[in-house]
Amino acid sequence: MVSCWLSSITFVTAWQQAPSAPPTPRAVVTGKPGSLFVTSETCLVCHNGLSTAGGEDISIGTSWRASMMANSSRDPYWQASVRRELLDRPAAAAAIEHECSVCHMPMSHSAELAARRPATIFEHLPLNQRREAMDLLAADGVSCAICHQIQPDRLGSPESFTGGYVIDTTVPFEKRPAFGPYKIERGQTTIMNSATGLVPTEGLHVRQSELCATCHTLYTTALGPDGQAIGRLPEQVPFLEWQHSEYRETRSCQACHMPVVEEPTRIASVLGEQRENMSRHTFIGGNFFILRMLNRYRSELDVAAQPAELDRETSGTLEMLRERTARISIDRAALSAGRVIVDVTVDNLTGHKLPTAYPSRRAWLHLTIHDGSGKVIFESGRLASNGSIDGNDHDADGSRFEPHYTEIDSAPQVQIYESILGDPNGGVTTGLLSAVDYLKDNRLLPKGFDKETAVADIAVRGGARADADFGGGGDRVRYSIDAAGAQGPFTVDAELLYQPIGFRWARNLDAYRAPEPQRFVRYYTEMGGGGAATLARATALAR
Repeated sequence: MVSCWLSSITFVTAWQQAPSAPPTPRAVVTGKPGSLFVTSETCLVCHNGLSTAGGEDISIGTSWRASMMANSSRDPYWQASVRRELLDRPAAAAAIEHECSVCHMPMSHSAELAARRPATIFEHLPLNQRREAMDLLAADGVSCAICHQIQPDRLGSPESFTGGYVIDTTVPFEKRPAFGPYKIERGQTTIMNSATGLVPTEGLHVRQSELCATCHTLYTTALGPDGQAIGRLPEQVPFLEWQHSEYRETRSCQACHMPVVEEPTRIASVLGEQRENMSRHTFIGGNFFILRMLNRYRSELDVAAQPAELDRETSGTLEMLRERTARISIDRAALSAGRVIVDVTVDNLTGHKLPTAYPSRRAWLHLTIHDGSGKVIFESGRLASNGSIDGNDHDADGSRFEPHYTEIDSAPQVQIYESILGDPNGGVTTGLLSAVDYLKDNRLLPKGFDKETAVADIAVRGGARADADFGGGGDRVRYSIDAAGAQGPFTVDAELLYQPIGFRWARNLDAYRAPEPQRFVRYYTEMGGGGAATLARATALAR
């Protein structure tokens, strides 16, 4: 989410003439401002009004504008987090805004570079009060004209990561290609070119995971108080996790997050012909909480998507989380020597760690045991009304965190699958630019992931490393609970819960007395911490 340019930067000649400005990151952009992009409204004219034979609305424009991609610059959590970093490191403010805009405001970022000025974020905010050309590009988030102009050059290489996409703006705008997976007839090319200034061009790389990796493989450089580099962190690397799994041979990022329509369908409402395997532009991910927030506070955040569209995106997100991310089984539930013994196995069904990406995300086991009368005799992992987890050391005290468990025997112990960031002194932090390492990373591994051969950037950290029951595909944990003389049979309920933004990641922003952090904390509080999504559940009897 928040990255820093201070790692492996490629400079271009234009910036060498202005050493006082932040250097250009790996994204290659040149040309005249205003000639680089068109906003999504231009594309929506022809790429809406699409449906399957069964009546499913698969309009590209309306699907996209309800996604987190379209709302990347409106995301109130991102805005609050960037502001936090600026307040912590004012000496590096220009560099931080410059880099943090490369993937969240990519079109304004690129256009500002072309104008030989530093790319900014807060100059374009609040979005509902700004209507200059650069502001409109910023508001459009990760839009059509950015993704479909990315060249195949160096995709999948380290140079492409952290916003290292390449856009060839040496070609005049009216001749610049807009890549898609299909061959386009001459007449259709003429229509799109006249409407947008872009030339539709076949480019199969738009269906490759390497395209997504340009912004979804992020390295951050930790900064000292004076802006000096003090370390480097693989902030979020789902692409590298995927590469180390068996899914690299079978399913791309797009296969799960842009699932294809299983019937021939039009991709345009004007002269659109039937196409096979059209990808839905829903970009389904895991952030149901911010989607709900965007809908609830749509006026303040200048959200363009309609409430029904955001409701549909949220429902689709929750459905994917519920149906296609994890499975739980209770392999054993028995009464032995006055104790209820329960073995729970959690399977990761995704092609990367679960949860993956931004380190605020966490999943955990919630397990309850009822006696024969229905009374609760044990509960671990209960979600409190404020969004915290009962018993979680990190929620109770930001300087501590819950360890990885192989066996749980008391209620304050909770199996939480998460990543915990460490600062240069070994302390716990939720500040990205304070983090130099992971103190814990026991997020569930995808099938085929070998934790012994994993490179440092995707390594398992903490107690899970030595846990023989934690490996590629999932984890198994034992519960050994004193029945305290209660009478059975005992009902065991287990579920895997998930939050996009953990309690401490939200509440730590409250210390920052600036509009964006305070606004997010207000939203978070009013929404009760956002609740949690249930990824999987299982029930068994112990006799």
